[in-house]
Amino acid sequence: MAIVAALALGGGGAAIIAANASASGTKDPGQERTLSARAGTISCPDVGQKLNDVPRQARAEVDRNLAELDSQVAGAYQRMARKEAGPDSVLTTLQQQRAATLDRIGIAIGRTAQRPAGLEEMSACTMRTDFGGKGGGGGQGGNQQGGNQGGNNQGGNQGDGQQGGGNQGGNGGQQGNGPSPQDFVDITKVQPNVKEPQNRNGASTGSFVSECGVNEQAIRNSDNVIVAPGVGNGAHHTHDYVGNKTTNANSTNESLAAGETTCSNGDQSTYYWPVVRVQDGTQEKDADQLGGGLEGNVGRILTPKSATIEFKGSPVGKVTAMPRFLRIITGDAKAFTNGTANANAHWSCTGFEDRQLTDKYPLCPEGSDVVRSFAFQSCWDGKNIDSANHRDHVAFAQEDGSCPSGFQAIPQLVNKITYEVPAGETYAVDGFPEQLHKPITDHDDFINVMSDQLMKKAVDCINSGRKCG
Repeated sequence: MAIVAALALGGGGAAIIAANASASGTKDPGQERTLSARAGTISCPDVGQKLNDVPRQARAEVDRNLAELDSQVAGAYQRMARKEAGPDSVLTTLQQQRAATLDRIGIAIGRTAQRPAGLEEMSACTMRTDFGGKGGGGGQGGNQQGGNQGGNNQGGNQGDGQQGGGNQGGNGGQQGNGPSPQDFVDITKVQPNVKEPQNRNGASTGSFVSECGVNEQAIRNSDNVIVAPGVGNGAHHTHDYVGNKTTNANSTNESLAAGETTCSNGDQSTYYWPVVRVQDGTQEKDADQLGGGLEGNVGRILTPKSATIEFKGSPVGKVTAMPRFLRIITGDAKAFTNGTANANAHWSCTGFEDRQLTDKYPLCPEGSDVVRSFAFQSCWDGKNIDSANHRDHVAFAQEDGSCPSGFQAIPQLVNKITYEVPAGETYAVDGFPEQLHKPITDHDDFINVMSDQLMKKAVDCINSGRKCG
């Protein structure tokens, strides 16, 4: 195997690098940084994406076992970091663990429905070192998505794929398990690529804003109540929360409905996204904890400079109310290993928001802030507040702005978060250890807990063309 050395992380996570790896650079933000190391990552089939027909009676047990699959991968990295075993041995043990867990998933589903075929075939993982595709590529012609109508309007990445020319940059070496210099691009070298469908007669042109702050209270955890309910550290990375103050792995609809909120209008909804860290050599307080440094998420967490939560209308007609407790995930936290089918990351800089990046972090010029934006799915199946894979009950609008057959338009949640990144410092989004902090893995999560009265106000504002909030 080509991988021959392990680089220990802040608290025990691991990135695997070639024996001849070296890093060079300075703290001068005007100079280009290079890094010759090519990190390796464990790539496993994403079982959750394949399970789109799980009986309701089995979903809780299935979700717990899916979370266990993620914990097994994280454990594999930690064993390599502690040099308990080599990569081949680690992969063999991981396959055995996954096979047992996949069998439990099959048993859980088989109690009330037909056992899914092919589960056993998803037990094997590989060590991936070729990063030219599936979100690891870069340079001109990379997979870039522009637009704020669901992120499915394609634009070209015209950047040079190098770290230089911007005011933010690398510190000359990989910290933790990513990012790499090739993950950054000078935003001034990216061509405008945002496209939006034209409004038709009868479009809902209003908007509704919830003012929920920037998480000044530092409400954070490494849970994910949507994907891994009841499982502590189910995300293996840290989330920022605004809105509902009580959200954690054990939250229920009832507890969320009783929870206090940071939103000034009483919106009790849960809005959460991975934190952004600046890798300036300082350690966050979670440097020796799961979800933090133990899993390769190192550096100082940045509090956003601003965070806007806005609900928009449809360019082709009116929107209908979201049901209370509707859950939506946008983007894919595993897009680096899964591929880009569900990627919906949008990175840019203030003053340059007509150009959006998905598989690059932007380097912004002096006086410009880093921007993350998330345009959520805006079509709902009219029946379900969630689905087995947490995706099938909602959909993106089509290219002309209309919903696919069987779906109806709901207010589109658009989150925009800005950060003041210190000059000359590398920054990255938190992620699963095997995702190497690639920008394409950025994602956002939402549970609607607005009261029916507040949701009606939002819909009325949007459909009447007013701007409220």
